[in-house]
Amino acid sequence: MTRTPVEKNSVVEKAPVAEKTPVTLLGLGAMGTALARTWLAAGHALTVWNRTPARAAALAPEGARIAKDVAEAVVAASTLVVVCLLDDASVDEALDGADLVGKDLVNLTTSTPAQARARAEWARTRGARYLDGGIMAVPPMIGVPEAGGYVFYSGSRDVFEQHRQTLGVPARTTYVGENAGFAALHDVALLSAMYAMFAGVAHAFALIRKEDIDPASLAPLLADWLVAMAPTVHQTAEQLRSGDYTKGVVSGLAMQVAGTPTFVSTAEQQGVSPELLSPYFALMRRRLADGSGENGEEGLTGVIDLLVR
Repeated sequence: MTRTPVEKNSVVEKAPVAEKTPVTLLGLGAMGTALARTWLAAGHALTVWNRTPARAAALAPEGARIAKDVAEAVVAASTLVVVCLLDDASVDEALDGADLVGKDLVNLTTSTPAQARARAEWARTRGARYLDGGIMAVPPMIGVPEAGGYVFYSGSRDVFEQHRQTLGVPARTTYVGENAGFAALHDVALLSAMYAMFAGVAHAFALIRKEDIDPASLAPLLADWLVAMAPTVHQTAEQLRSGDYTKGVVSGLAMQVAGTPTFVSTAEQQGVSPELLSPYFALMRRRLADGSGENGEEGLTGVIDLLVR
């Protein structure tokens, strides 16, 4: 007799649903709260602690378990303990005396590369595996994939791979290496470029401030120009890799240095301080003057070598 794959009265067993990793989160500032709400919304059991209890209590109606202290919060974690505090000193203070043996400590607190490497060693001596993180997002971007936020991670690859799915709930993840300081280094590198861009934007708007020019009319022109110039970072990277600072150069250093007085004079005529541009222009002149600029035929990449001590 031919049998069908499933007999009429048979019971079909469903594959077990993988249980979502419980998370302990220490720190509920604006970023910590955004992380917490995202994990709760995704169905993760979440234990939280915050120095100011009221912030933690506000998450109880959403399903968070409130720990009375850090020790209790860490004990509640099956493995994963995420820290998002004010600074490195706050991490020291909060985790002082906590039993971290067998825990995976993921530190999303903003720190320097040296602090991250020291924290990794500190965690190792406490019996924990360590992963450092640098958040490239502001709180409203957390839990909103289309916003483009992500987090750099560095340190234990095993920890990253084991918790990749959980860590990817609030924002995309980008692993940058086993050196625990690399996430912080990438974070600060990108933010440093951002602030330099903001400086240029501030100078541009200052130039038109006293004129009958609507800032709103300059804004799209400025944004489009910055976008058009952004791909030059790839040329810079390639020149640094090859050591050939003249490769692909269209506007040589000598020509660009010759043009800098125009920018300074325009600022003076508009009653604007050139202090945001002057340091960079000074580096350009130094690079040209020291004779290492390929007779002025290289671009601006050589300025980087002047910054490295």
